[in-house]
Amino acid sequence: MSGRLDLKQLEQSIKKGEVDTVLVVFPDTFGRLMGKRVVGSYFLDHVVDDGVHACIYLFTVDMEMEPLPGFKLTSWERGYGDMQMVPDPATIRLIPWLPKTALIFCDVYTEEGEPIEEAPRWVLKRQLARAASMGYVVKTAAELELYCFKESFEAARAKRHHDLTPVSGYLEDYHILQTSKEEPLIRAIRNGMEAADVPVETSKGEWGRGQEEINLRYAEALEMADRTVLYKHGAKEIAHLQGCAVTFMAKYDRAAAGSSFHLHSSLWDKAGRKPLFAATGRSARTGTPLFGQWLAGQMAMARELAYFYAPSVNSYKRYQAGSFAPTRIAVGWDNRTCGFRLCGEGGGFRVENRIPGADANPYLAFAATIAAGLHGVTSRLKAPKLYEGNAYEDATLPQVPKTMREAIAELERSKVARVAFGDRVVDHYLHTARLEQQAFDQVVTDWELARYFERI
Repeated sequence: MSGRLDLKQLEQSIKKGEVDTVLVVFPDTFGRLMGKRVVGSYFLDHVVDDGVHACIYLFTVDMEMEPLPGFKLTSWERGYGDMQMVPDPATIRLIPWLPKTALIFCDVYTEEGEPIEEAPRWVLKRQLARAASMGYVVKTAAELELYCFKESFEAARAKRHHDLTPVSGYLEDYHILQTSKEEPLIRAIRNGMEAADVPVETSKGEWGRGQEEINLRYAEALEMADRTVLYKHGAKEIAHLQGCAVTFMAKYDRAAAGSSFHLHSSLWDKAGRKPLFAATGRSARTGTPLFGQWLAGQMAMARELAYFYAPSVNSYKRYQAGSFAPTRIAVGWDNRTCGFRLCGEGGGFRVENRIPGADANPYLAFAATIAAGLHGVTSRLKAPKLYEGNAYEDATLPQVPKTMREAIAELERSKVARVAFGDRVVDHYLHTARLEQQAFDQVVTDWELARYFERI
């Protein structure tokens, strides 16, 4: 059976007993899948038409699921009421690593039937609507890196995530021998994704001990975001089933390479059939005028929208010179020292944004990319010159924000963000970011204890 189902096929599978559970899910602020497991027959009888309910507080909690104060969306004072999860029939998939299970993505609405604009899937859909109104279809792709460990998630937690054992004892960038040792897990992820209609192009060893990269095939941006969040979720579930653990942290160890989310984007005509960036002759490496504006917008907004590419305190520890993570906002042809890299040819010509980390919420990262690109197009920004050389060592280039505080300050001052996303969305994510920074500031870290306990 194909991994992708329409509603009629799902109904038939449930009635035949091939599916008995439907995961009814939506992505939360952090890109985690939230929702309910619904019995197949109940899904057909009630959920298809009526949706299901969940507590609206899910967009105002932290990683620990603690309700946080100060949000306009909901609060203790407002009673933390329900919201409605409305299934999107175009997103039904079989989940092959879970027995007799299918999954469907939902959009979320208030009880009065209004879209919850702060929800990441809505944030992205709003930007796609803006692009569509200008006659464009946006296509994106994701290359996500992750680390694999021999310990299970439970064993890693028992060790307080210290002294873990990566599946490799040496750097394995492009290695075939070492990645053969990891193949039981990585093959299961690749094949699991393929069977769930999340097409995979390649996997390879990366520049870390136990670090792999799995590249997903490009698609229209909403579909790509659904694929990416399902891939991150599924990789963890498959690792758990094999008794091991993976992490998509941007920087899990100060001595190890960070994990990136290389974000590729391109514009196509309104039918989604003709790519609009490719040029020929002398312009083959600089693209069409439209591409120059799209690229200029991304670069102009790289600092102001950095939070949507780097959403945690940990994210900013990845930006280290000489680590293949960017530190400077520059663009070059196939130049991995720059924040933006041009690559591909013909219909595959595109820009790769190397700023996002693997911890980014794909809906928000894609939305920021589109908002920035459309800003460049509507403002007719001038195409930037291609940089040659080592961008790490050029102090004249603008920097990627070094800390979350810096990114918060940039988003606070951004007029373009408020025009693109609206005040509600910007204020919601600013508040989320400030509370995350505050939570970190109040913690006594292992580094402080080791440094100060005896000698201060």
